[in-house]
Amino acid sequence: AGVAHGRVRDLRDERGKSVVSAGPSMPVEVIGLSTTPEAGDEAVVVVDERKAREIALFRESKLRENKLAQQHAIKAEDIFGHLVEGQAKVLNIVVKTDVQGSAEAIKESLNKLSTSEVKVNLIYVGVGAITESDVNLALASKALILGFNVRADAAAKRIVEKDSLIMHYHSIIYDLIDEVKNVMSGLLSPEIKENILGMAEVREVFRHAKLGVIAGCMVTQGLMRRNALIRLLR
Repeated sequence: AGVAHGRVRDLRDERGKSVVSAGPSMPVEVIGLSTTPEAGDEAVVVVDERKAREIALFRESKLRENKLAQQHAIKAEDIFGHLVEGQAKVLNIVVKTDVQGSAEAIKESLNKLSTSEVKVNLIYVGVGAITESDVNLALASKALILGFNVRADAAAKRIVEKDSLIMHYHSIIYDLIDEVKNVMSGLLSPEIKENILGMAEVREVFRHAKLGVIAGCMVTQGLMRRNALIRLLR
């Protein structure tokens, strides 16, 4: 399906129950794909998983080539300087979100921010984690990278750190839009950044009569500190 591939591990109907097969117009949740397909991607069954992987990788490489065509590599750290000095009239942005609905809402909101002096140019808006391909695209087009309820994978983080790219995470659409507005006006302070202490996985949810919902977590990366702020990613 698009650039996603994999073996079907499970099919679940609208009630969350496993089913053996799905007929025409029957909504199902497919478990086993490597990533989230784009809305409108056609799902096709092939001979084996190796063939599916080859097709998906070929599509991904062609998509990457089209995005990078006729663009010159430049560090995105120059974005703010260009805007402040008035040397650039276009603000390039790469956006990755958790679901397609958020992607459409953010895309529509950001397109409305364009003015006669600065135009917002959405290089790519997609669903899923921020990958190495997304970072390379931002590097080539001197774009700002924004993640909404998603995080960058290890390979993407290494490129961001190596090339001093600008990448910010958000969980509220209005905050994301406000950041873009600040960049457009040259008011964004580069000293303000999110310091991630660690990540944890919710293993069990407990309900307490007085305290409410309690999440039983296992730390998977870094550490957790008392009174630190948290962000829940579904």
